[in-house]
Amino acid sequence: MTDALTLVREATEGSADALSVLLERHGPEVTRRLEIDRQWRGQLDAEDVMQVTYLEAFLQIGRFDPSRAASFESWLLQIARHNLLDAVRGLGRRKLPQPRQRVHADGADSMNGLLELLGATTTTPSRVAGRAESASMLERAMSRLPTDYAAVVRLYDLEGRPIEEVAAAMRRSAGAVHMLRARAHDALREHLGTESKFFSDPA
Repeated sequence: MTDALTLVREATEGSADALSVLLERHGPEVTRRLEIDRQWRGQLDAEDVMQVTYLEAFLQIGRFDPSRAASFESWLLQIARHNLLDAVRGLGRRKLPQPRQRVHADGADSMNGLLELLGATTTTPSRVAGRAESASMLERAMSRLPTDYAAVVRLYDLEGRPIEEVAAAMRRSAGAVHMLRARAHDALREHLGTESKFFSDPA
């Protein structure tokens, strides 16, 4: 059996096989340590959380630094707990709707509305050259997203479909949709340039 340090090194260097072995070894323990409140268990389970967590592990493994982290398992657990928190927040918002949680527009306006939701400003000429340009910029960023990330943004944010309809279309739970949406928004902010002065964290 390949030792853990070798697997981690190979995984961070791009070996999907090494990462798969690590996930098989550590995933069950991470799953066991997840604590889902009883009120959410009908809309979310540990497998939902882990499916998104495994996807995120494949996307983020190149950033994992074993010299700075306690262990691969701790890193994976942190991702899983972050996903669980986003799922619970999303499910909770369904009972207490808040402003700026949905995009209420069509076509190009919906793209600009999504930019605003992500923290961009489309009203200041010095920041964004124009509405059409900003929509095009977002389209390019979305083309770089994993398939499920792009799908949830199009269905939920841009088309404004109800969460239940999005979940059915994607064959996932409502909780999983909220996790995917949160990760998709994170990825879009990164692709669009979180360090640029165009963006700030949304309220």
